[in-house]
Amino acid sequence: MKIVVIGRGHVGGGLARLWSGRGHQVGALGRDGGDATGADVVVVAVGAAQISDALGAVTGLAGQPTIDACNIYTDRQNAFPSLSHQIQSIIGGPTAKAFSTNFASAYDQIGEQRVAPSNLYAADDDARSYAEQLSVDAGYEPVYVGALDPGARLLEDSSGLTRALAARLGPFFYRYAQPGQL
Repeated sequence: MKIVVIGRGHVGGGLARLWSGRGHQVGALGRDGGDATGADVVVVAVGAAQISDALGAVTGLAGQPTIDACNIYTDRQNAFPSLSHQIQSIIGGPTAKAFSTNFASAYDQIGEQRVAPSNLYAADDDARSYAEQLSVDAGYEPVYVGALDPGARLLEDSSGLTRALAARLGPFFYRYAQPGQL
């Protein structure tokens, strides 16, 4: 799969390394922008306040399936119900919210776990298979929380709980499973 990751930080750069290791063709674009023409999927992993500027520096964004891996640590723009919806308004393709409830600092330890950690995601129907496959290829077990609306906002709003737990545990993995699957 040809993946263009917008953002070379801990999340974007870390995911790019994981997917490259699984044989995907991955291009990572930083602040200088670049071209996303021909991407099978675009992954956006920048700070919430930088979404418009980061996407504005990229050419070739033309309705590709998109995964929003952004976290919100600033005030929300009220024009959109979620960061995923903001990104979708720019790129125009089916969108998923994924990887925002996991710790990039633990990416190198995913494969050492007894069971695959979970990755919560919400998605439009046409983006769901991308979020699932890229979750598996990063070493996670994908857990679908529902459609992009309202799922993306639910995941974004859970960041306070994630930060509170991290203050006590440090970076952590989580696993959601039905009885008998652990």
